[in-house]
Amino acid sequence: MAKLIVNRLFLGLLTLFAVSVLIFVCTQILPGDVASAVLGQGATPEALVIFRRELGLDLPPQTRYWNWLSGALQGDLGVALTNKRVIMDDLLPRLRNTLFLAGYAALVAIPLSVGLGVLAAINEGKLTDRLSNVLTLIAISLPEFFVAYLLIIFFAVNFQWFPPLAMVSKGMTFGERIFQTTLPAITLTLLVAAHMLRMTRSSVLSVMSTPYIEMAFLKGARRKRVIVRHALPNAAAPIITVVALNMAYLVVGVVVIESVFVYPGLGQYMVDAVAKRDVPVIQACGLTFATVFVALNTLADILVILVNPRLRQQD
Repeated sequence: MAKLIVNRLFLGLLTLFAVSVLIFVCTQILPGDVASAVLGQGATPEALVIFRRELGLDLPPQTRYWNWLSGALQGDLGVALTNKRVIMDDLLPRLRNTLFLAGYAALVAIPLSVGLGVLAAINEGKLTDRLSNVLTLIAISLPEFFVAYLLIIFFAVNFQWFPPLAMVSKGMTFGERIFQTTLPAITLTLLVAAHMLRMTRSSVLSVMSTPYIEMAFLKGARRKRVIVRHALPNAAAPIITVVALNMAYLVVGVVVIESVFVYPGLGQYMVDAVAKRDVPVIQACGLTFATVFVALNTLADILVILVNPRLRQQD
């Protein structure tokens, strides 16, 4: 088991290294010139040469990549081109805001979706099961920005229960943050809960046809007891995987939601950097998103190994 866990950790680090190469290459092959975009059309050739030298654009690509990666490993993500501020000073508060929003949505979505998924499996073929299938299919089909705008229209404009914009600041109390981020959290919950509910239901039902489940029914056990005591623990591996993937989506996929609600998170920070063509900030945000995504998926692989005894033994 220890060997499998070490192997997963190594693959996670290898994946993160490959992603860092991809991020660097994609930002370098973007059309146009970064120096010209920052200095504007009125920049003189001498100013462009000096600015490119300051950015290190006169160095070979492999040297620039190594300088960027070594700095990132030491916690130095560089300086923003637009305001000359240290990127880490602006990135960390926004990352905390994004993690707060993702954690808020996860605390609601995970128990809700797993509980409703088990309930749908217990009532397979009944009205509860059919209704959950229809509602989750609708939730999956709707674009995230459309769901966000609908919530704003109903709960912010018509009923005025929540603010339309999720504006948070450093001096806010915990309760004020919860109130300000309720609408984006509900939006994220509706998006990820549908996937987790359907996966929980299908995972539990796939275990129901196994011989030991049939034996439990032959002994007279009730369907609810069989699912909760026997089927659910053995269906935990795919449920853990889909929960981890949706947790990663809550962090990585909040770009659109943060833009709609003007939430000062990492996604909004990246959108602003793209609009201003601030390449160091884009690279820093991309690497942060990739680190969170790979870390959560690696953690899911390790948890699957721990909860499934069959994966502890190699063929």
